[in-house]
Amino acid sequence: MEGRSCETPGCEQPAKLQCPTCIKLNIQGSFFCNQDCFKANWDLHKALHKLAKTDTASQSSKKGGGLFNPWPGYNFTGRLRPASQSTTRIVPDHIGRPDYAPHPEGYPLSEMKLKGNTYIRQLDETEIEGLRVACRLGREVLDEAAAAIAPGVTTDEIDRIVHEATVDRECYPSPLNYYQFPKSCCTSVNEVICHGIPDMRPLQNGDICNVDVTVYHRGYHGDLNETLLVGEVSEKAKNLVVNTWECLEKAITECVKPGTKYRDVGNVIQKHATTGGYSVVRSYCGHGIHKLFHCAPNVPHYAKNKAVGVMKPGHCFTIEPMISEGVWGDQTWPDNWTSVTQDGKLSAQFEQTMVVTDTGVDVLTARPGKRHVPYFMES
Repeated sequence: MEGRSCETPGCEQPAKLQCPTCIKLNIQGSFFCNQDCFKANWDLHKALHKLAKTDTASQSSKKGGGLFNPWPGYNFTGRLRPASQSTTRIVPDHIGRPDYAPHPEGYPLSEMKLKGNTYIRQLDETEIEGLRVACRLGREVLDEAAAAIAPGVTTDEIDRIVHEATVDRECYPSPLNYYQFPKSCCTSVNEVICHGIPDMRPLQNGDICNVDVTVYHRGYHGDLNETLLVGEVSEKAKNLVVNTWECLEKAITECVKPGTKYRDVGNVIQKHATTGGYSVVRSYCGHGIHKLFHCAPNVPHYAKNKAVGVMKPGHCFTIEPMISEGVWGDQTWPDNWTSVTQDGKLSAQFEQTMVVTDTGVDVLTARPGKRHVPYFMES
């Protein structure tokens, strides 16, 4: 138990005991500093036992009903563990979909043709309006997901809400089958940087959870995400979330206008992140978006990067800083999607899709009337 910390949210005391039932069920983790912390977490904790018991034989992360370690021998960097996943959700046939949706490997062939191309398209007014509609619908979907975040709610339930809200708006959930991603949104909890796969793990009081939504509507993708607070969150976690939101706000306000070099965005973000003692993830960046889910430009969030290009009216792209409490390095789980911090510490993210205008910027995924008010400020 040496080097372990109590798993009660907000408690960082050295662990002195481990749940005996978890040991029997081969559930990794479950360390606590004393009986009081163990008992305080019992209602949520016993749900892990119930889930694990329903599927101890399968030991698969794809099917079944339990929390377990589907990758024997894998060393997790933090406390989060995978849970079972529900079956893939269905999109009605009448809804238009991107080229990768029916592809057996989920390959976005239209994107792949342009791999390495640094040319940045300038959208005309008609194209911008199509993108604007998709972004507005994406925000409506994220509104519904954010309203459901609470202790005890599974990220699979969040995915169900996102999927149904997307389909109700005659949209296709862009993440679904993109390079075979199995769900309709990404839910990244605590030390997960991005691309977390929704599953049967219940959110716990004190968690932070990023929900990343992209919808495809009449040929255009609208992409956004926010990090949300689950119940009562520690000041340490909240400070990270606040700093991350401020990084995005500063980047948009100070950088996005005609004539700005894309490489300058990272300078603004890293400068602010370091004021809080945080680091900027380097493996993932903002990206161009319109009829393609991901395309030029690349928009790194760290300083002294080598991004190509200068902002011009009609350029449409995302800025989505991922800010970590500890080191900036990342590691990917064996599911080939879930990216986590190398040291197991928290990471937060916010994302908006925007278009450069003649005089500045139009944030297409902003909350109507509340562009500068993220959900966590109202929780």
